This record gives sequence, C-alpha cells and structure tokens, in this order.
Amino acid sequence: MNRDKDARVREIVRYAYENAPGFRRLMESAGLTPDDVQGVDDLERVPVLSKDKLVELQRQDPPFGGFLAVPLSQLKHIFLSPGPLYEPHGPDEGWVEGAAEVFRAAGFGPGDVVVNTFAYHLVPAGLHLDAALQAVGCTVVPAGVGNTDLQVMILRDLQVTGYVGTPSFLMTLLKKAEEKGLNVREDLALKHTLFTAEPYPPSLRRTFEEEYGLRTTQAYGTADLGLVAYECEAVSGLHISDAVVLEIVDPATGKRQPPGEAGEIVVTNFSRTYPLIRFGTGDLSAITEEPCACGRPGPRLLGIMGRVGDAVKVRGMFVHPNQLRAVAARFPAVARLQAVVTRPEHRDELTLRVELGDPNADREALSQALATAVREVCRVRADHIAFVEPGTIPEDAKLIVDERTWE
Repeated sequence: MNRDKDARVREIVRYAYENAPGFRRLMESAGLTPDDVQGVDDLERVPVLSKDKLVELQRQDPPFGGFLAVPLSQLKHIFLSPGPLYEPHGPDEGWVEGAAEVFRAAGFGPGDVVVNTFAYHLVPAGLHLDAALQAVGCTVVPAGVGNTDLQVMILRDLQVTGYVGTPSFLMTLLKKAEEKGLNVREDLALKHTLFTAEPYPPSLRRTFEEEYGLRTTQAYGTADLGLVAYECEAVSGLHISDAVVLEIVDPATGKRQPPGEAGEIVVTNFSRTYPLIRFGTGDLSAITEEPCACGRPGPRLLGIMGRVGDAVKVRGMFVHPNQLRAVAARFPAVARLQAVVTRPEHRDELTLRVELGDPNADREALSQALATAVREVCRVRADHIAFVEPGTIPEDAKLIVDERTWE
C-alpha cells in the first residue's frame, strides 16, 4: 500500500468518526479514536462490521444504523438489498470509479453497445454498473433480468458488442438464439463480457471462449461496495481495485491472514455518503503477492472459496435463512421447509422442499402461494416446490443446502 492510500484511510476514518454516529459508536466500543488509525496497517485495530451486524444496527437505529454521513436530502438513491439492508447512495460514490476501472480492463469502451442484465429494481447492481459503463463511453441497454426472447432480439437488432451479467444467463441467451436459428458468431456482434455475482467455472469459460469466440472477464463485488476486484488478460487471480482497501482476515479474530491463507474478505471504501470501514463481506478467499504476467502491481484474490455464514448466492442474489423463515411463517400448513440449490447445465436451480403439518392442505394452491412468497421475500424464483413426507427434513437440518459443483 502506498502513502496516498494511508492518507485516504486517515481521512475517511476521521470523517466517518465525526459524521457517522454508528461508526463512532463502533470505534468507542473498541476504545479507539481516529488518532489510532494513521494508515492501512492500523485498520486491523478497527472491529470488522459484518453484514448481519449492520442489519441489526439498522433495526436498532433505523433506517441506516447511524452510518449515513450526510443529510438525507443529499442522497441520489436508496436501495434495499437482501437482509433486509437499506443502502444510501450519494453523488460521491467511489463505486463508479472502481467499476469503470474494471470495465476498461475488460476491454469495454467508446463504440460498445452493452446489455446490462442486472436488476434495476431496488437492488443497486443495475444502476451501479450502468453509470460505470457510461463513464467509460459505452452505450447501455438497460435490459435487466428475464425476457429471453426480447433480449435475443436486442442482441441481434442492435448488434450488441458487450454483455454484463451472470455467466449462466448469457448461456441461456445464446442457447435461445441458437433455438431461433441464429449463428452466434455470424449473426451476433457480441465480443466481450463481464461476469459477476456467481462463480465462473473453467468448463463454462472454455465454452464461451472456444465455441463462441468471446473475450470473457470475471469480477468480484457486493451490493454494498460495488466491484472491488477483477481479472486481467492473464487470468491469474483478481486484481484489487484502487478504489478500496481489501484485507483477508481470520473470521474469528479479524486479524489479517498471511498470503496464501484463506480468510474473510474485508473491505474499506472511501464513500463520504455511507462509509463502510472494515466491512465483512462474508466471502472467503486468499491473496497472492506473486507478480502478475500483465504487469499490474499489487496483490490479487485467488477466487472466491465459499461463505463464512449461512447465506447462499443463487443466480446472483443472496438467500438468507431468515428470509426462508419469513416465508414459512406465512403458511400455517407448512411444518418445515428447506431450500436446496443445485446447478444442472451451469444454471442455478432452487428447489423448495416442504413438509406439511396439515395433510389435507391444497397442495396446488399452496405451491403457487409459496412460489410467490419466495419470489417476494428472497427475490429469487423457486424452480421447483417439492412436497416431501413428514420426517424427511431433520429438525436440525440447515434451511439452505448448497449441492452445486462448479466443474
């Protein structure tokens, strides 16, 4: 880390301490003042703020848990991410800078027409990436999710050159195009992509790059922070954005892990609207300091190795156990439920297994109502509702079971 980043850390810690009462309370609980954090190395003294803790703080001190550092009138957007978690965004957000850095590295720029398939509704991903694409000179088609027939038409008619979204949804679109008699290489102009929000296995990369001739790049980010790490052309880990400070820490202690050892990804941003200092993402990774063949300096993430907590990301959205509890609470006839995530043909599938307490319940009507409730509460569609015999789901079973493999 250079002196410039030390200075930025000093400045944002003091600013947050003076303007965000929730952060001030966090520092005081650890016996710290801004004078105790003079640079990047001193961040280790600050307690990690987990997403679950931030949700709790927002409940105690609504709506932003004391972490809003500007008057409400200065906000441009307020998003709602799973948790639930309110996320205020103002005019100073560093995520545009960070995401623009990622798009440039992925080859996006002036002249590109790009479909952005992330949601624009409530969650920040769609608008986040839209602004960054515009910042690097792209023309954006705000496609959002779903509507595969319409999106294939857009790809063809507008001769779209870039795609932003999950790899599984792009595969869905390309297969749909082929069903319609299109040759992806000849009839479409698609040339490069940026994937995030779900793993990108080597087998799927080979399909996109060898069969379809695409240049593909993956990036890592969260709804709270935006994009914070990205692949280069060497495909040797994920470079960490200059817009943040990223640490790998022991989830139990918050202390930094040495290079090569797995730990939780903890990120500090420099937002003067909503400063998140040592925000625990819940994702596990490790860092390498070996030089990259591309010549870019600095450490790199060695992929995402899993989750610290029990939340599971399905088609780009985290599903939390407490969301499933909220679903179950709506239906007295449901004795127990469990979500099972699988991945046939490189696409996440969510199956809701249901035990009934009332054997006379109308299963067809209940199935439709459960599907609607899952979509409303979790913002992910359940692919299957499976009624199982009482006793099939053990009392101590996890509410979410992840059975996916990535090869």
